[in-house]
Amino acid sequence: MTDRPHQPDHTAAPAVPAVPAPKAQHFAEKRDWPGYFQAVLGKPPRETLTAALDRFERERTHAASQAPPGREPPLAIDLGCGEGRDALELLRRGWRVLAIDSHPNAFELLMPRVPPAHRSLLTTVVANFADARLPRARLVNASYSLPFCEPEHFDALWNRIVESVEPGGRFAGQLFGDRDSWAAIPDRSHQTEARARDLFASFDIEEFKVEEKDDNDAGGNPKHWHVFHVVARKNQTL
Repeated sequence: MTDRPHQPDHTAAPAVPAVPAPKAQHFAEKRDWPGYFQAVLGKPPRETLTAALDRFERERTHAASQAPPGREPPLAIDLGCGEGRDALELLRRGWRVLAIDSHPNAFELLMPRVPPAHRSLLTTVVANFADARLPRARLVNASYSLPFCEPEHFDALWNRIVESVEPGGRFAGQLFGDRDSWAAIPDRSHQTEARARDLFASFDIEEFKVEEKDDNDAGGNPKHWHVFHVVARKNQTL
């Protein structure tokens, strides 16, 4: 019997497809806030916030000659601040910030990223929507947080937001529409477009952008977005 040389097996094992990383929406749907915070860590501030801040800065430039010297920086409430992308932008622009979130992990991620020179401008509070106390403020920022207020608490929270914003101050943030996929989840607050606009009866609406689109999560499950992006200025006469 003749020995035959060993022939290498060139049959390649089938490639295993890469599993895409979960999107931030995957964690938000399940209220997995530590997972959500990690998924969005390092992202830039929301466009509604920067639009509101740009409007304030144009107003301050116009009225700079009338401003008294040594005025205290204006106060912004960052409601549902998450990992702090918006709070950091507010601090960078010289605002005092009351950052509120229900999960302490938010502040574990935020505080190490706050420059030492800005720390005196920041106050953090762990509180849920039902318990959050809102002082008078020049700006209430609620980036993608209000839809996660339980419906039974939404009206009371919204009334506190309206009361909090000073005349001439602003609201910036998002509301979710009634055609959004998550409107079927019982613990979420969603509005019709007409209802969303009615919420701003004591404001002048400066931006109201309707976003409606289809998307998929990391598992290929469909998600329909219906979002209202709002910047509004409180009426001066109130």
